[in-house]
Amino acid sequence: MTQAAGGTKHSMFWGETTAFLALFLDNAGVLIFLNAILVFTFNFPVDIILTRMIPGTAIGVLAGDLIYTWLAIRLKRKTGREDVTAMPLGLDTPSTIGIAYAVLGPTYVITRDPILTWHVGMATLFMIGVVKVFTSFCGGWIQRNVPTAGLLGSIAGIGLMLLGFLPLVEIMNEVIVGMVALGLIFAALFSKLQLPGRIHGVLAAVFFGTVIHFALGWSGYLPEYHAPSLEMHLCLPLFSIDFLKTLPQSIHYLPIAIPFGILTIVGGINNTESARLAGDDYRPQDILLTEAATSLISAFFGGVAQTTPYIGHPAYKKMGATWRYTLLTGLAVGIGSVVGLMSLFVGLIPRAVIAPIFIFIGFEIIRQAYSESPPAHSPAVSLSFLPVIASLVLIILGQFLGAANIALDKLPLRLQHLHQTLTMLANGFILTGLLWGSMLAFLIDHRARLAALCAAVCGLLTLFGIIHSVMPTGELYLPWRVASNAHYMLALAYLALAGILLILTGRPDKEHRPVENFPIR
Repeated sequence: MTQAAGGTKHSMFWGETTAFLALFLDNAGVLIFLNAILVFTFNFPVDIILTRMIPGTAIGVLAGDLIYTWLAIRLKRKTGREDVTAMPLGLDTPSTIGIAYAVLGPTYVITRDPILTWHVGMATLFMIGVVKVFTSFCGGWIQRNVPTAGLLGSIAGIGLMLLGFLPLVEIMNEVIVGMVALGLIFAALFSKLQLPGRIHGVLAAVFFGTVIHFALGWSGYLPEYHAPSLEMHLCLPLFSIDFLKTLPQSIHYLPIAIPFGILTIVGGINNTESARLAGDDYRPQDILLTEAATSLISAFFGGVAQTTPYIGHPAYKKMGATWRYTLLTGLAVGIGSVVGLMSLFVGLIPRAVIAPIFIFIGFEIIRQAYSESPPAHSPAVSLSFLPVIASLVLIILGQFLGAANIALDKLPLRLQHLHQTLTMLANGFILTGLLWGSMLAFLIDHRARLAALCAAVCGLLTLFGIIHSVMPTGELYLPWRVASNAHYMLALAYLALAGILLILTGRPDKEHRPVENFPIR
């Protein structure tokens, strides 16, 4: 009996430890990539990130994990079960990467004001939190009425382009470190292979990749190598409402805030149902309002990334995790950020080491988008990817133009027109992808009236720059105050598309010819 009890305690210890490491590294990885994107892609001042953004963002994780820990303890007392597992909570990866590339980076490039950029990020997170509070009460309706292809497809585009392609560039920039990390992480996460001594592949990748990075750097083989600072500074996140002054400047990021807020709420509903099926029956409203409230709290303390319940509650339960792993994660991320430990960790881990984790996450998002959507809706999922590609092209093009100090008005007229087209396609790309994917999914299901409605909504939103803004900054506007006629032309095009789709409503389903009946030439 003593041996069995000892074995059980040993198993529980390793279960909690493994779950803690997995959740902690997920959150740390998001912060590392947020730092890397802003510093190395947009030359953003690192001290603002490490001493303001990261501690403020960590407050949301601390508060959320503490509340989820309390909910697990309450459920444990209510049921009398010792195996209750807390819902995992952390930073939402797609929206954090999206905000870095679509909000923080572009704002800094235009203004060159790091404090203003930080406040715009806080204001955007505040808008996301408000959206989440409202949608937490109608998330079920959204889930039932908006096609999955539209909801998940737009985020899967981020998974492919921003979480897949851009991290791949980081791997190739530091190819030895990147390939070692990629091999270890992919073996651990995709095939569940174990290293000798049962060392976890992700931990091995972080350790060996970091050692190789510093060895190559000190040897002079990495041209962009900078010796890390090992200093730790107390970084107390301070409550502030100053960012609210930037709301008028930030309102044009509402098309980004709305989809990100909706998607995490819908994801929270799915994750709560997944936990219920695994044996832990949490009230969906408790889970959803917690993630909404902690995102709002984070904004007031300087945060720029939203919290969300993570996919994988059943996996954490299989590890043997209870309420302790969320408590440890919240304390490690929260207190670690305040004392500077998280900033030190973020500064030490090379981007090429973390990049394969994001590629894995991106692939999982893409897989989920296709698997959760009906097979017939796969073209709708693919269509929703396309606006993200325009954003990716603009990010890379902006780096080259900025480095070469080339003004847009110095480009040939044809290239200026191409840049304007890419800008319109990229602005509001998440909401555009959601509407495009939904439109095609409705059309595939012969619900042409709803497809026409999606096209008409696109046309209406285009007039005000909510999607397809003609402004380089993506800002909103009144249609008659814009010198260009491009937004009128595009709105008219969407109206024509809606008219065509309405004409199709008279065609009975029995006359529909499946695609496979047409020969492929």
